[in-house]
Amino acid sequence: MSKIIAVTMGDPAGIGPEIIIKSLAEGELSGASAVVVGCVQTMRRILALNIVPAVELKIIDKPADAVFAPGVINMIDEPLENPQALKPGFVQAQAGDLAYRCIKKATALAMAGEVHAIATAPLNKEALHSADHLYPGHTELLAKLTNSRDYAMVLYTDKLKVIHVSTHIALRKFLDTLNRDRVETVIEMADVFLKRVGFTHPRIAVAGVNPHAGENGLFGDEEITIVSPSVEAMKAKGIDVYGPCPPDTVYLQAYEGQYDMVVAMYHDQGHIPLKLLGFYDGVNITAGLPFIRTSADHGTAFDIAWTGKAKSESMAISIQLAMQLA
Repeated sequence: MSKIIAVTMGDPAGIGPEIIIKSLAEGELSGASAVVVGCVQTMRRILALNIVPAVELKIIDKPADAVFAPGVINMIDEPLENPQALKPGFVQAQAGDLAYRCIKKATALAMAGEVHAIATAPLNKEALHSADHLYPGHTELLAKLTNSRDYAMVLYTDKLKVIHVSTHIALRKFLDTLNRDRVETVIEMADVFLKRVGFTHPRIAVAGVNPHAGENGLFGDEEITIVSPSVEAMKAKGIDVYGPCPPDTVYLQAYEGQYDMVVAMYHDQGHIPLKLLGFYDGVNITAGLPFIRTSADHGTAFDIAWTGKAKSESMAISIQLAMQLA
């Protein structure tokens, strides 16, 4: 039996519904064992615009009822409070609430074993907060719903893979909260993750915090007091880890094959190089959850929502990767 992937709609006012249909309607994923959790009325509105390939929506109550066939998208309906009032391209509380409910439903299905992984379309954090769901993003919400204490964001492309010590936190606060325990945990998570996806002997580079990885304390001492001891502790556990590495060169070294993954210290340190090199085919993965969760590595793109302009490559790759890893 094929493993079933739950695909969450994300913010319905964004490009999520469009890129889901494009991903599942044609090509390798046509007829794939994916079940979309989202608002059926919104999907019908998108289809009526003739900006995506025509498909049949099959409404089901549970994943076991799905019939997978080319040209058919199976959906579990999670309705908007007022679907006709939804305005594409705008922040709306009901859209944020729907995105939250889709994630909650998909998580429950995964925890119950009814689906084997989750692929998420983008949500809008402002809309999420306006619906009083006060999470920084998907990663933290999923961790809360699954009671996961140790988790980390992975950005994944064929040639560059990055895991983050911190993500949605102010840079000033990151420096105040950085500690050895977290760095060591993320290095270990990187090793476990890479082995899970097929690397038999992962090589992990740890980026420094400061310019030139601190230059022996000239530009900050976090490398001396936190990063270096963490790297040495993980080496003692048998992990093939290197660092602290100068952040301005380590990503090129990884991209050229010297390392299999980079441990980034904070959000932009990891996101900027990966999005420069893999914006359209990058995938966001949450390491440390009880199940595989992947996501398109971009936002809701309100400026082009419901226009047919959105590229679906990242969403399609995230679904394919979820199927591969589940």
